[in-house]
Order: sequence, then C-alpha cells, then structure tokens
Amino acid sequence: MTWASWTTVGIHALPGVVRAEEIGVMNGDLTIHTTWSENLAHVAVQYTGSSDWYTMAGSPVPCDSEAASRSFHQAVVEAVRGGERAEASLDELFHRQEH
Repeated sequence: MTWASWTTVGIHALPGVVRAEEIGVMNGDLTIHTTWSENLAHVAVQYTGSSDWYTMAGSPVPCDSEAASRSFHQAVVEAVRGGERAEASLDELFHRQEH
C-alpha cells in the first residue's frame, strides 16, 4: 500500500471557513493534515497544539496520485488562508488544481 501525508501548521481561519464533521465550525489557529492512500485524499483539521483531529467536511476526495494529493493539500491550505469556505468546496478545489 502506498501512502503519503502533508501537514501545515499555524493557519489562521476566519469564522465560517472550516467545518469539521464531528464538531462543526472551527476558526482561529488551525493545523491541516492531508493523508493520501488508496486513491483518496483525507483531510483532517485540529486546533494547533491540540491532540484531537477532526475530519474536514467534504473529506475524503478522489485523488489519483501522490503529486495530485500534494497539490490538493496546498489548495486547501490556500483556500482557508484566503477565507474561502473550504468545507463546501473540497471537491471543487481538487478539480480546480487539476487544471
């Protein structure tokens, strides 16, 4: 089984930008972690420094390669930094970075 993962720490998320399946809206200082395996990119989020991870709403998304999943992770990070509602658009972000 092939897998890869990426983590970006210290992302400031505005209210309403990130939603986790388990706890709802998250804002403030967040860490985003993407794990790619079996052609799926799983996105998790936590409050930076916390030990609890949550599934970002919309995760996982189909992702055919390690390189594509790395680009997808970066697109999610940039969307959150830019104030884009990432949870509603993980699939859209994936397709946008493909082109």
